Amino acid sequence: MTGFSRRLAVFAGALALNFAVLAPPISAEAGTLVINAGTSDPAPKQAFEELIERFKAENPDVEVKLNVFDHEGFKTSVRNFLSSQAPDVITWFAGNRMKAFVDRGLLEDVSDVWEDNGLKDAMPSSLSAMTVDGKQYGVPWSYYQWGVYYRKDIFDDLSLSAPKTWDEFMAVNAKVKEAGITPIAIGTKYLWTAGGWFDYLNLRINGLPFHLELTDGKVPYTDDRVRAVFDKWGELVEAGYFLNNHATYSWQEAQPFVFQGKAAMYLIGNFFVPFFPPEIADKMDFFQFPVINPDVPMYEDAPIDTVHIPARAQNKEDARKFLAFIARADNQTAMNKVLERLPPNKEATVKDDRFLQAGFDMLSTSEGLAQFYDRDTDPEMAKLGMQGFQEFMIKPERLDRILTRLEKARARIFK
Repeated sequence: MTGFSRRLAVFAGALALNFAVLAPPISAEAGTLVINAGTSDPAPKQAFEELIERFKAENPDVEVKLNVFDHEGFKTSVRNFLSSQAPDVITWFAGNRMKAFVDRGLLEDVSDVWEDNGLKDAMPSSLSAMTVDGKQYGVPWSYYQWGVYYRKDIFDDLSLSAPKTWDEFMAVNAKVKEAGITPIAIGTKYLWTAGGWFDYLNLRINGLPFHLELTDGKVPYTDDRVRAVFDKWGELVEAGYFLNNHATYSWQEAQPFVFQGKAAMYLIGNFFVPFFPPEIADKMDFFQFPVINPDVPMYEDAPIDTVHIPARAQNKEDARKFLAFIARADNQTAMNKVLERLPPNKEATVKDDRFLQAGFDMLSTSEGLAQFYDRDTDPEMAKLGMQGFQEFMIKPERLDRILTRLEKARARIFK
């Protein structure tokens, strides 16, 4: 190597270090598996550390180096990991969050891990969320359900049962409102709760393939099929079934309306359950978002946590062992018991909790899973889209201008 080449190499190395914002220099040697994880919160940290101890016990020849990063900071630093000093495994998310890195050639195709370990049979509902152009680029290890959490005591007092169809759902809303109770609690101050309503209406009306085409920028927001989603949404808005002044409440600030019996239902994720006050916990129940188009399979929102092998990883052989290990039913059972969440592997067992059991049964039999609007589309599009959803819920008469504005944004962002 010439003197100039040596100086150039030193300069390049220094530059790479400057871009690795949160991580020290990382190199993987043969027999060393480097894992970068955004699992700093107590439960994920414990679940991952215990998993790695089990992995090391079964693979004593592999030295594992786990680097744990702050959850939010990891979202920024992961781009640097993938493009410069790649570890062997990273934690991340399914859907568009994964696809963005696949499109840049930054993640390894791990279709062989799926084939060799029978994962398409073990985790069928997660398959579409892990697949780009027919190939799999990671393995899911935890997820949670969305659905409608409701006051069963209110339903019982009004002789109502959990609705299974849209007509039944509308009838429930009408009866609840007639009783002087707000049918649906929601807080849209932080927008994403409105994204949940858009997701479910679109999934039930148009199905998952269309939903993913839309969030991938391939369908205009002025398309009649998108308008059909807002037509159904408008039935709820125009009838006054949502909580008044919902834009002034965060999702947590809207909770007391349900807990105090002032509202009957809440479309939300299972992270809602730990907030139930003890005195009303037994009065709460859950139902699957109802059927709208009977010809459309029952797809669900279920944000998935995943692991991936960077394309530039050094130790891909042991990384594949780790992905197969984390996909196993016994390991997913153990991890999600700590997390109080759901294992994507349908052979795993679920903690003895009625909401988790209901979610597991629902997701294990789902035809496919969406990740949530802000994970399935471009970040800028997600922000503008959810602003439009919130605006529609307040001013439904602005629908035409909202859709026109979103279409202009889509055309620009996905050009």
